[in-house]
Amino acid sequence: MSRIGGIHRNTLFLAVSDTVLIALGLWMADNLGSLWTFGSFSSFSDPFTEAGQWTVIFLVYGLALYYNEIFNLQLTRRYSVVFIRLLQSFAVAALALGALYYVSPALSPGKEIAALGIPISLVLILSWHLFLIKRGSLLRDVERVLMVGTSKAGISLVREILKHPELNLKVVGFLDEKGENLGKSLVNPKVIGAVSQLEEIVEREGVDHVVLSLSERRGSMPLRELVRLKLAGIRVQDTPTFHEEITGRIPLEHLSASWLILSGGFRKSRSVKSLKRAFDILGALIGIILTLPVMGLIAAAIRLESGRPVLFRQTRLGLRGVPFEMLKFRSMRQDADVHGPSWTADGDCRITSVGRILRKYRLDELPQLFNVLKGEMSLVGPRPEQPYFCTLLEKEIPFFTERHSVRPGITGWAQVKFRYGASVQDAKSKLEFDLFYIKHLSLLLDWAIILETFKVMLVSRGAK
Repeated sequence: MSRIGGIHRNTLFLAVSDTVLIALGLWMADNLGSLWTFGSFSSFSDPFTEAGQWTVIFLVYGLALYYNEIFNLQLTRRYSVVFIRLLQSFAVAALALGALYYVSPALSPGKEIAALGIPISLVLILSWHLFLIKRGSLLRDVERVLMVGTSKAGISLVREILKHPELNLKVVGFLDEKGENLGKSLVNPKVIGAVSQLEEIVEREGVDHVVLSLSERRGSMPLRELVRLKLAGIRVQDTPTFHEEITGRIPLEHLSASWLILSGGFRKSRSVKSLKRAFDILGALIGIILTLPVMGLIAAAIRLESGRPVLFRQTRLGLRGVPFEMLKFRSMRQDADVHGPSWTADGDCRITSVGRILRKYRLDELPQLFNVLKGEMSLVGPRPEQPYFCTLLEKEIPFFTERHSVRPGITGWAQVKFRYGASVQDAKSKLEFDLFYIKHLSLLLDWAIILETFKVMLVSRGAK
């Protein structure tokens, strides 16, 4: 249930296990074909060619499984859903590989491998996912959680747990600070005792995980009992840390500067920053080369519909709050900001016909690849805000300025996890995701966000 580089271990486990099963299916097809005298079964000519051909297959099938949400345990908890999504994934992958092999036959390991390997891999992965659904967990027992305290943050955390049954968490109940509300139902789990009964209830209920959600810690924190439980192997965490772990965001409610200072993460070593910058430059160059024809067509469409300028330039705040000029394809009328800055609303009348299409598929952001080359932005990071909104939000939202500790991005964790922001409350929610990204900054997380961004673009999710 914990994360690696910001990604749930369950997701990584499923991705790795499915890749292994695809490899096993291809290996079985290769060997079965030889036994059944398909003739010269495989066209593998040398280890390097073979490795390249298999890598292509893994990438295509992996992407097909990912974009059909096979690794999303919230969606794939029913047999019928898994069956349909797997069939869709394998059909799309087979078509994509067929087109690829037609263009470049050298990438194909032989049609006989596809004839046996694809069905075998499909059966193996389907059987594996159905087994996991039947068992009800990813090969581990349900983790029993006890909430010590009845704070609003703790109640909010339990609501999140109840939304995610795939995490295999069972909240056995709350402990009241004074033991005055025994039997009272706060969410679904009830108050089952007092904080003073901590060790007794942990033993009685078979608790694996203690979460601290005390409204007031002074004088009510059972320090000795918690130390004994920790040494006995019971997991002990505070509410913000556990909330972050299961939701992928750092809740601002009851978040303190001391928690940020003492919390793990938030490390930005030179090597990570250098690799991220090299990745940005390479990605921006590739992106510009691949999308240059598309950008030319977009520029022509904008000019035909509403004339010049084709590009929209706007001052935004970047790393350390330094202002820079961000580029976008113009998607609104030329007089859109005549009355000053404002958030984009649903069905905003300022958006042009071409602009509506561009915003739907995020194509208006393409010129920001040049901002990335200049070092003003990154491919992945918190979205840059206008100075006007930054001044407004800094007064309303604690820790808002901390998002300027990294370069802003074309896409980001908040962009793929939350809808388009159009209010102070939305900005607060997006900051919770941005803080999580800053804490867990890594190339692995960047790759995951980029993959998810392409999915968002394909389904035009959250656009305005």
